[in-house]
Amino acid sequence: MIISASRRTDIPTYYSDWLLNRLREEYVLVRNPMNIHHVGKISLSPAVVDGLVLWTKNPIPMLGQLSELEKYNFYFQFTLNAYGKDVEPNVPSKNDTIIPAFIELSKTIGRERVIWRYDPIFFNDKYTMEYHCKYFKKLTSILGDYTEKCTVSFLDLYRNTARNVQPLHIQIETHEQQLELLSSFSQTAHQYGIYIDTCAEAIELGGLEIPHACCIDKERLERLANCQLKVEKDKNQRPECGCVASIDIGAYNTCKNGCLYCYANYSTKTVSKNSEKHNPASPLLFGEVGEEDTIIERKVESWKILPFGAHQESIFDL
Repeated sequence: MIISASRRTDIPTYYSDWLLNRLREEYVLVRNPMNIHHVGKISLSPAVVDGLVLWTKNPIPMLGQLSELEKYNFYFQFTLNAYGKDVEPNVPSKNDTIIPAFIELSKTIGRERVIWRYDPIFFNDKYTMEYHCKYFKKLTSILGDYTEKCTVSFLDLYRNTARNVQPLHIQIETHEQQLELLSSFSQTAHQYGIYIDTCAEAIELGGLEIPHACCIDKERLERLANCQLKVEKDKNQRPECGCVASIDIGAYNTCKNGCLYCYANYSTKTVSKNSEKHNPASPLLFGEVGEEDTIIERKVESWKILPFGAHQESIFDL
């Protein structure tokens, strides 16, 4: 089993104490987004968790506690782009805070465990083709020694996203603009010793040697753990998505980054209301189990096939 923490919210930034408590107690409760009174109980025992993928824009709250992850095979999906406070109002300064945090995280756990994400990409009068190319090169020149690759994608205008980004006056990019931008990105990435791939994009870029991404990445987890995983493609994701199956332990409408392009938040009022119900000691990310709730224990198992005689060493062993 692979745990995603989380596509729905920034757990490392806002709920790291909760996550570490869940890992210590080796189980978590997650409400079904389609039926909130159905609560799944999911084991987080290292015996069944084959991978832990952490999604964040700011890992600082976890930096002093990374050794608590050593029982798990893990890596970070780290979103770091060139937008300002008009787009990401609650993300700290990229130059003063986030870039140094990226470097510190990579130095601590290894560049192969920190996947850089420059997404979602959109154009307007401020964030032009030239702007993205300029700042992608600047970021790549800094981060090239601290990651193996960068995953990129273009903005998808879901209903709530389209409403929230109206103040940005976004200009829908053409196919030709996508190709131009990604060609520039690919050349820059190659110059600084990393490669790029695309997240859930239907556009074919074989001529640019840009593959489709697997954000929940079977091959990366196998390489990090020196084992094989018998896991299938995630049937719950879009057809263009290359991710393998995972269980997400986050919750919608709980991320306080405030990014206008976010698909996981519907309103700031709902986020504020839900986050006020957060208790780091609770098995749920927010709120408590009520009388009307039904807890259903998920049947989970390890998909790991270890080579004979293999031994996985801790990355924290010195």
